[in-house]
Amino acid sequence: MNRGSLSVWLIVAFALLIVGLEAPAQDLEPRAYANAPVGLNFLLGGYVYTKGAIGTDPSVPIEDAKVELHTAVLAYVRTLDLWGRSGKIDVIIPYTWVDGTAEVFGAGRRRKVSGFNDPRLRFSMLLYGAPALSLEEFRDYKADIIVGTSMEITPPLGQYDSDKLLNVGSNRWSFKPELGVSKAWGPLTFELATGVRFYTDNNDFLDGRTLQVKPILSVQGHLIYSITPGIWLGFNALYYTGGRGIIDGNRGESLEDARVGVTLAVPINRYNSVKLYGSTDVYSKTGSEFDVLGMVWQFRWGAGL
Repeated sequence: MNRGSLSVWLIVAFALLIVGLEAPAQDLEPRAYANAPVGLNFLLGGYVYTKGAIGTDPSVPIEDAKVELHTAVLAYVRTLDLWGRSGKIDVIIPYTWVDGTAEVFGAGRRRKVSGFNDPRLRFSMLLYGAPALSLEEFRDYKADIIVGTSMEITPPLGQYDSDKLLNVGSNRWSFKPELGVSKAWGPLTFELATGVRFYTDNNDFLDGRTLQVKPILSVQGHLIYSITPGIWLGFNALYYTGGRGIIDGNRGESLEDARVGVTLAVPINRYNSVKLYGSTDVYSKTGSEFDVLGMVWQFRWGAGL
């Protein structure tokens, strides 16, 4: 094999690896479009553990690619009155420690790196079935059908080294518009949301190459049961496809993945609650499989609490 063909093989392999890392970033988020009293503030602190294998095409010389991530998350959320409709703004700042290993032509490779991820800014508005209510008015509110929309923006502010394949940040913007709907039957709620994540190009990938990632289409559904006021259990499912990586015209493989998970939220007192969640792959076209476990503590204030 000559050096030119070897270079192309490795570039395509890198495209598969870097796009494979998009998998654990696809969120399973129940109650994203639930109504809440206007003027509430939420401060969240959490930890997420992610471990998995990244699939590659058998024709490329990279095997047994694995990654392990430990992520600390700090977030602020505020509920809003948007022209009489309920809305919300989220600011999420993650910090991740990554340990990745792979075999290239039978030789082991390893990289450890840590730093801030790209932050996430999310704005959502409930268009139907969720009027903006004070805390007092909210006590008499009964959810039925809710329709909402959101836009998430991820600026390229995370740790990034163009000399390395495995990084915490992505060195590109992403934008995700989403539409969600929920229907309540007493203590049971069904939610369905679909969105598309768009990416700008990373023009400094591996020493000046250009990495393009095609949009990722996602559909997620949640069945949520309210056990008591404040305690709820969610059964979650997610499907996404797309995200083909292209490096200087060399194409990787598109993603196609299905995940299932469970979420449990438990209040501690009037101001504090804890959420536990986990998810796992049940199908992956590329052979990438990730397990995710997380815990979030939430403190809330405002709105006359």
